[in-house]
Amino acid sequence: MNYFKLKEHSTNVKTETIAGATTFMSMLYIIPVNAAIMSASGMPFDALVTATILMSVIASVLNGLWANTPVAMSVGMGLNAYFSFGLVKGMGIAWQTALGVVFLSGILYLLISLTPLRRQMIEGISLDMKRAVSAGIGAFLAFIGLEEMKIIVDSPDTLVTIGDFSNVHVELGLVGLLLTFFFYIRGIKAAYILGIIATTLIAFVFGFSKLPDSFISLPASIAPIALQLNLSSALSLAMIPVILTFLITDIFDTLGTLTGVGMRAQLFEGKNSVPLQKTIEADAAATLLSGVAGVSSTTAFIESATGVEAGGRTGLTAVVTGLLFLLPLFFLPFFKAIPSEAIYPVLVIVGAKMFSEVAQINYKDPAITTSTFFIVLGMPLTYSITDGLLLGMISFTVIKIFMGEFDKIGVVPIVLSIIGLVLFFGLLKF
Repeated sequence: MNYFKLKEHSTNVKTETIAGATTFMSMLYIIPVNAAIMSASGMPFDALVTATILMSVIASVLNGLWANTPVAMSVGMGLNAYFSFGLVKGMGIAWQTALGVVFLSGILYLLISLTPLRRQMIEGISLDMKRAVSAGIGAFLAFIGLEEMKIIVDSPDTLVTIGDFSNVHVELGLVGLLLTFFFYIRGIKAAYILGIIATTLIAFVFGFSKLPDSFISLPASIAPIALQLNLSSALSLAMIPVILTFLITDIFDTLGTLTGVGMRAQLFEGKNSVPLQKTIEADAAATLLSGVAGVSSTTAFIESATGVEAGGRTGLTAVVTGLLFLLPLFFLPFFKAIPSEAIYPVLVIVGAKMFSEVAQINYKDPAITTSTFFIVLGMPLTYSITDGLLLGMISFTVIKIFMGEFDKIGVVPIVLSIIGLVLFFGLLKF
């Protein structure tokens, strides 16, 4: 175990194994949640379960071996919802084309992670706008979760309105939301998966869902979704904003997670930290593979913090987490039996956690105040992370020009503003 330098990190195999198992239990929810979200695009649920598991294994083990950090990875929340509800259902893009977008964003991400562009990209957008992006995605996730549970429904008069709380499926969703919130508030590390299991058991008891004949089966094939990406459609000019959105969101999501986990474990010191650089490279490589495997972008999971709290300090923690993800491969019937009312409460709670980033935004700058407002509100209202981000960048650039501070705008906001204007005025068509 000298490869992981356990002694140098003041840890041992037992501690790292316990930490890896802790992270695994905290992340287990991603399997049914991601499969449910991405299957809304028309992709087969069974294949998505297997692909999600395999990418969790590959990404986590890759990071553990390459970067030697206790950061586990899997298919990221936010972009998976954008994949299905924003691109495929919202914009009418085929899921094969959306996978091509994931692959291309992964190539760019990998190239950026290996060059000085990484630092320029990271520093090209202010911390306040990065926080707004996180909060906007959170609002978007929560909105989708509430909509899928029919707690919020469409209305011909007000666009949206409250759902029918006398409907038993809405009531089951509310029970699932309350249970998951309870486990989360109580600080239980596996709160999400416990909420899913408890709600599913209630559904079984009251006859909302049927028990499967067997809980164990051989893994489903990923052939229906693996290598199905359509690069020719994804390479069109109209896809540039979407590719950039996946790229920027993945980078910011990973950096935010690594900052939080790294500060607690003192993993990354300084901007030129080698472990930080290698963790970003592992994430970029895994994202590239995601499009090939048939899922949306991978990212570092904030649940890695639970493993860090349990004493994990090296890549052995991430390797253990990744290998434990092989176990659920044989429980497909159970995952298929989980009702959607047990899945979507997780989106609401994850969204609420991400939305809390607005509390850290500096509202003294008028450009920041306006741009972050459009980012946060724009994402759920336009049903698009891309449109919300571009609205924010345009407003930031315009107000900075009005303030006579053109030199403080930066290259990245200017480029994104131009792309946004071209897109919104119809010069690029999807």
